[in-house]
Amino acid sequence: MSKFLLLLNENPADNPDWSPEEMQTIIDRYRAWRESLGGRVVGGQKLKDEGGKVLRRNEAEVRVLDGPYTEAKEVLGGFFLVEAESYTEAVELSRSCPHLEHGWITVREIDEV
Repeated sequence: MSKFLLLLNENPADNPDWSPEEMQTIIDRYRAWRESLGGRVVGGQKLKDEGGKVLRRNEAEVRVLDGPYTEAKEVLGGFFLVEAESYTEAVELSRSCPHLEHGWITVREIDEV
């Protein structure tokens, strides 16, 4: 069985300021989704809203920049690592993820080198 990374993307401007109760409801929905996959999710984490670093090579120099920036239109908010037989199955597992209600998911297969 292959492993696939589900990258949870979002536009921060699209997300309202949820109350603590609303946030708990959202967390509970993610937990229920994860449990509904019966052990197919083998990892995953939410990334912190603030912070991060971007590294870019500029000829011989590596520049380190703060990021993601608050003015960024798209951010990576977290990820899940799932096991599936194919891209088709990984996409099907992703269709019911609650993240699709306020963002989008990029599915990438892990290359076990």
